[in-house]
Amino acid sequence: MCIGVPLCVVSSEGSFAWCEADGVREQLDMMLVGEQPAGTWVLGFNGAARQVLSDAEAGHTRAARRALAAVLQGDARIDEFFADLVGREPELPAHLRALP
Repeated sequence: MCIGVPLCVVSSEGSFAWCEADGVREQLDMMLVGEQPAGTWVLGFNGAARQVLSDAEAGHTRAARRALAAVLQGDARIDEFFADLVGREPELPAHLRALP
């Protein structure tokens, strides 16, 4: 399974940027998303930034990755990682809902 990693741009060097988060520091190719200022969150995958993320998207993705790590270590108490989902019915994204 391949999972993108949310990383925060620290510095740019032409079409590449140094990005880091959660103990990971990686130089990413920024050609797909364009040059981004420091502080911008991107989704890194296979050495390239694939998508620019909002702060909220980056936070949710980082929490989901921490939940996966907890489960892999045998801890099934993961509700704290999904506070935005606990206590409500799941909803399909708009593009997957039936058309009227």
